[in-house]
Amino acid sequence: MDLEAQLLAFSLLGVEWVLWLLVLLSVLCVIVAVERFTYFTLNKSPKNALQTSLTTYLKGGSTEEFQSSLDEMGGIEARVLAAGLDASSNGADSAEEVIAGTMVFERSKADRGLIIVGTIGSNAPFIGLFGTVLGIITAFNDLASQADEATDAVMSGISEALVATAIGLLVAIPAVVLYNYLQRRVKSTFANTTSLSHLVLARLKSKEA
Repeated sequence: MDLEAQLLAFSLLGVEWVLWLLVLLSVLCVIVAVERFTYFTLNKSPKNALQTSLTTYLKGGSTEEFQSSLDEMGGIEARVLAAGLDASSNGADSAEEVIAGTMVFERSKADRGLIIVGTIGSNAPFIGLFGTVLGIITAFNDLASQADEATDAVMSGISEALVATAIGLLVAIPAVVLYNYLQRRVKSTFANTTSLSHLVLARLKSKEA
């Protein structure tokens, strides 16, 4: 069997398997979305408590008390600041390095799963289009083999093929929205963490001076 015949045999498998693939990708998006929302909910530092503790520390509060309150709060911002304070006994420069390293570690955990959502969002329309092409090939093959019922065969085949494109878009649009939201959530969290870290480092360096 030559290559053209093999490709034709593959194309005649139909659209159904492409539709199931798109359904599987949509389920995967939902799983990632639930996992990410749960992660951000459980790893969000309480804003008011963090602001109050930081203000007290910047006004001359105890480093030990501030670190203890951060340990109780939990969350990304609190963990990064607590790691810096824990290393501050070796100097402000050491604290700065530890904060930077902790932020990289926390960022890698926050970004987990985003590549899956982004890949699905950018490629689902092409998968749907691929299904449409397969469906049209099948429709014209039916047209060639069933000349007496040509119109019905082509119309039903093309309508089935177009469903694949529609479902591809239906999967891609929410995935892109979800990806953009998660990206913004990550950027916002770490921009806030960076800002708070600079304030804490400024206090540590002023104490050394």
